[in-house]
Amino acid sequence: MQRVIIDIPDNKFNFFMVLVNNLGFKKVKKITKEQQQFVQELKDSLEQVKQHQEGKIKLQSAKDFLDEL
Repeated sequence: MQRVIIDIPDNKFNFFMVLVNNLGFKKVKKITKEQQQFVQELKDSLEQVKQHQEGKIKLQSAKDFLDEL
């Protein structure tokens, strides 16, 4: 099974949901704003890791992070 995530303009969302539901897919689920934020933050974090591996940025150590708490 494949999963697709797309951004739909608010004014087209209801039309899109009717269309998708009529296609007979088993599960159609709208993700919450909190879930969208989590995914975006995860993407940002992975991009930082990639940049660190390429030597473009230096990441904070776990010890320094814990010391700030």
